[in-house]
Amino acid sequence: MVLKKDNHYQALVARDASLWLVMPQTFMNASGRAVQMLAGFFKIPAEEILVVHDEMDFPAGTARIKQGGGISGHNGLRDISQRLGSHDYWRLRLGVGRPVDKDSGADYVLEKPPAEEREATDGAIARALEIMPLILEGDMQSAMLKLHSQDQPVVQKAQEKKSEPNKPEPNKPEANKAAPKPQAKATPEEKKEGGLKGFFKGLTGSKK
Repeated sequence: MVLKKDNHYQALVARDASLWLVMPQTFMNASGRAVQMLAGFFKIPAEEILVVHDEMDFPAGTARIKQGGGISGHNGLRDISQRLGSHDYWRLRLGVGRPVDKDSGADYVLEKPPAEEREATDGAIARALEIMPLILEGDMQSAMLKLHSQDQPVVQKAQEKKSEPNKPEPNKPEANKAAPKPQAKATPEEKKEGGLKGFFKGLTGSKK
């Protein structure tokens, strides 16, 4: 499948015999515009729509599927629910974790993830792609069972380190007065460009 720009839907769109793939090109909080227009024109019910989105309630490396539920403050989901008039669409939730500083959420979701988290997210996407045949067959229970049993989340150590102030080492008794050897300074973890691979690339081009 090849995504092509469609100005009518304000999205990148691809289609095969049984599947529409839509990547909105609007701001996140207007994601529902493309979904509403395409679903309305082709009379696609909400329960046959799968929305792929980032999920701050899960650490990187986690992938979960569910139907319906709340929006957890996600502006893209809010717009989709309002425009469809329903919460009954399916969600594929890809974990990105939360910042230690809860007030920095808006900046956090726009940052490029550390290499370790990006690798874990790529793994979650690969596992999600493996269960797509089950989803297309409508066997959602088998898809969820397979996907949810293969989680490989990572602890977001990089974010935790950013929030910790430098603390002096406590004084320790020494047998002699020899000067302690200086410790090598740790270099910052190299960050690689974030993003999603395959046809998911761009759906969560930023974390939200």
